[in-house]
Amino acid sequence: MTLQEIRALVQADLESVNSVIRARLKSAVPLVDQIAEHIISGGGKRLRPMLVVLCARAAGIQGQAHIEAAAFIEFVHTATLLHDDVVDGSSLRRGRDTANRVFGNQASVLVGDFVYSRAFQMMAAIAQQPVMEIMALATNVIAEGEVLQLMNARDPDTTEQRYLEVIYRKTAKLFEAGAEVAAVLSGVTPAVRQALADYGRHLGTAYQLVDDVLDYRSNPSERGKNLGDDLAEGKPTLPVIHALRHGSESQREAIREAIRRGGLAQLEPVIAAIDATGGLDYTLALAREQCALALRALEALPDSKYRSGLAALARFAVEHTT
Repeated sequence: MTLQEIRALVQADLESVNSVIRARLKSAVPLVDQIAEHIISGGGKRLRPMLVVLCARAAGIQGQAHIEAAAFIEFVHTATLLHDDVVDGSSLRRGRDTANRVFGNQASVLVGDFVYSRAFQMMAAIAQQPVMEIMALATNVIAEGEVLQLMNARDPDTTEQRYLEVIYRKTAKLFEAGAEVAAVLSGVTPAVRQALADYGRHLGTAYQLVDDVLDYRSNPSERGKNLGDDLAEGKPTLPVIHALRHGSESQREAIREAIRRGGLAQLEPVIAAIDATGGLDYTLALAREQCALALRALEALPDSKYRSGLAALARFAVEHTT
C-alpha cells in the first residue's frame, strides 16, 4: 500500500483536519497570519495527523473529536519546527526557505509560541483530562529532547544510548502521544490504549532513524534538505556514532573533527567512513526492528482496513525516501 493509498483511507478526515488547521491558525495579528500561511503552504506529508485519524478509526471512534486532535498534534509539531529552525540556523525545509529566513528569528520564535498555545486551547476545548495529561507530558518531554540534542551537539563522545534518548524525546514521543490521544478519544480498553501508544512510539523511532540515514544518502532536491545537514550542525546521529565505534583511527579522527567543528569540510571522508563501516545498514536494521515492534503492537486491534493502513504506514516509515 502506497502513502497515497493509506491517505485515501481517511481522505475525508484529512480534508477536515486541513480545514481546522487553517481556521485555528487565524489571528487578528497580521504577521501571525503571514507566517501561518507560509507554514501551511509549505505542505509536508502530514504523517502525524494521518496517524491520529487512522488510529482513531481503527479504534472505532464515534464523533469528530479526533479531527481537532489531529490538528493540535500537527500544531505542536509545527511549533517545534519553527523553534528548531531558529536554534539550528536552518534556511531550507521541504525545499523552500524556512520561516526564520523569510521573517526573521524573533518572529519565528514568537509565532511558534502562538502555535503552541493555540494547540493547548484546542486540547482544553476537548475537555478530557487524560488528553491534557498526555499532551502536557509530551510537550515537556519534547522540550527536554531539544535541550539534550543541544548538549550532544559538537560532542563526538555522544553514545548510541544518548542518541536514542534524543530521538525518542524529539520525534517518537509526539507520535506516541498522538496515537494514545486517539485511543483515549475512542474509549478503548487500557490494553488497546497502551498498544496504540507503543505503536506510535515504534513508528516514530523508525521514521527518525531512516531520516538520519537519508541525511547521508538522499537527493537534496527530492528531500528538500541539504545533504549532511546534521553533520554541518555538529549533530552526531547513529550512522556517524556507528562509524566512530568501528572505523579506523584515521576515520575516527576525521569524524571527531567534523563533529567538533561542524560545517561540511569533512563531509566526503565522513560519508566514506560511514559506508566502510556499514553505518547506514546498521541504522536501517534498527529501523526495521522498530517497524516489526510497531506491527506487533497492532495485533491488539480488530482487523480492519484502518489497521491495515497503520501497518502500511509502519512499513512506509522504513521505506520513505523524501
